[in-house]
Amino acid sequence: MRNVRLGIEYDGSRYHGWQYQPNAPTIQACIEQAISTVTGERVRIIGAGRTDAGVHARGQVANFFTWSRLDAEALQRAINTRLPEDIVITDAADVPEEFHARKDALRKRYEYWVWNRRTPSAFHYRYCWHVRSPLDLQRMREAARHFLGAHDFSSFCASDGGHRGSAVRTVFRFDIERFADGKIRFGVEADGFLKSMVRAMVGTVVEIGRGKRHGEDIPSILQARDRRVAGVTAPPHALFLEWVSYRTSAGARDNDAGERIHPAIDVSSHL
Repeated sequence: MRNVRLGIEYDGSRYHGWQYQPNAPTIQACIEQAISTVTGERVRIIGAGRTDAGVHARGQVANFFTWSRLDAEALQRAINTRLPEDIVITDAADVPEEFHARKDALRKRYEYWVWNRRTPSAFHYRYCWHVRSPLDLQRMREAARHFLGAHDFSSFCASDGGHRGSAVRTVFRFDIERFADGKIRFGVEADGFLKSMVRAMVGTVVEIGRGKRHGEDIPSILQARDRRVAGVTAPPHALFLEWVSYRTSAGARDNDAGERIHPAIDVSSHL
């Protein structure tokens, strides 16, 4: 039996998240159905991250086991012909049997996009959160520094998060960049994320950028371990799973931490 790793991108607008649900369309269910049609097998794919309803991905990673004799490239082509246009297998490769897309992931990057102009955009509304009030970039950057390192992120987890065990996560990077057209990109890299964690962090930082909160409040919010004391949860439609990195992964490239990153293109100019 072979273990096949998939690179996946998808527009999550029409789906109730990644994880299979019996009475709602999900990314996992669509891909599993497509693979089953191609291989004639009942399969279960393992995703690196369980993106929420409405969230997108450019660099999702998954793996599944199969007896199919089709090579990885042929599998990729065949699966894509049976997927809707908003889900695409960007690459496929045979990997060692022990590879596990979720358990072996070392670091993930999410990016969140804000359209920060007084008027909305007829083109960017689908993938950007429209925030009319001017945002102070320096205030937001100073606030974001408080997230770096290992912390208990219970205050930034959905109340129905249902995570097992510790809520401690390590944030390696939180960068914020403003573009000339009014877009602002929030990029967060960590060893793992709780449910709605990035959206709660961004929502809180945006409130700081609007002057509704102070950046110095972040440490006390973290210490409170209470979702009610943090800011709003930013809407899901502007969030993207950008990439997932691994210590070893066939066909991947190195990142600046010496890990292996599943390939993901830079599409900032296309949003």
